[in-house]
Amino acid sequence: MSAPLNLISHKLCPYVQRAVISLKEKGVPFERIDIDLDNKPDWFLKISPLGKVPVLQVGDKAVFESAVILEYLEETLPNPLHPQDPLTRAEHRAWIEFGSAVLGDIWGLETVADESAFKAKAKQAADKFARLEARLVATPFFDGEKFSLVDAVFAPVFRYFDVFDEIGDFGILDNKPRIARWRKSLRERASVREAVSADYPALLRAFMEKHKSYLSQLDRRAAA
Repeated sequence: MSAPLNLISHKLCPYVQRAVISLKEKGVPFERIDIDLDNKPDWFLKISPLGKVPVLQVGDKAVFESAVILEYLEETLPNPLHPQDPLTRAEHRAWIEFGSAVLGDIWGLETVADESAFKAKAKQAADKFARLEARLVATPFFDGEKFSLVDAVFAPVFRYFDVFDEIGDFGILDNKPRIARWRKSLRERASVREAVSADYPALLRAFMEKHKSYLSQLDRRAAA
C-alpha cells in the first residue's frame, strides 16, 4: 500500500484499539490522530458520517466503522490475521460480533449508577464469558499459536478488567482458567500494550466518574 495511513481515534475507544493492534501486527507505518469526542472538529465530521471513531484515512479517502477497517486491512496488507479456511474465518467473524456484544455489557458496567443495575450487567457479562470459556480449546491465543483478529478484538475487552480488578472483585471472570491464560497472553503482546497510552487507566476512571457510575463510587470509597 503506497497511500499514507492516518487513523483518527480516541484514547479510550476499544474499537480504535482493534484497528491499532491490527496495524501494528501487520507492521505498516501509520499516524494516529486522537480527537476529543466531546468537541469534534469540523474536519472530522466531514469524513465520519456517524461522528464515530475510528476512521482510517487512506490518501484522500476515508473508511469508517471498525469492522470495515479491519476487513480492508486484511484485504490490502501483509501478515493476514484471519484464518485461511472459509468456515473457520466465518466462525472468527461471528466471535468478533460476540466481542462487540460483550463491549455492550462493559459499557453498562462502567456507566450504570446503582448497584442492582450493575449486578445485572455483571451477570450478563459473566454469562457471555462462560460461553467464551467453553469455546476456548487452545493456548496462548483464541485458536492456538497464531494471533488473529479475534484476539485483536478481545484484547481491549480484557484491558477494562485491569482497571475493574483494582476497584473490586466482581466475579465476572472467576473460575475461567482458559480465559485467564488467554488474557495473560494478550496482555503481554507488544501490539496490545502499545494500543493505548500510559494514561489509559486514569482516563477510564475519569470517564466513569463523569458518568457518576456505581464503579466510580466504589473507586472513591477504596481510595478514601
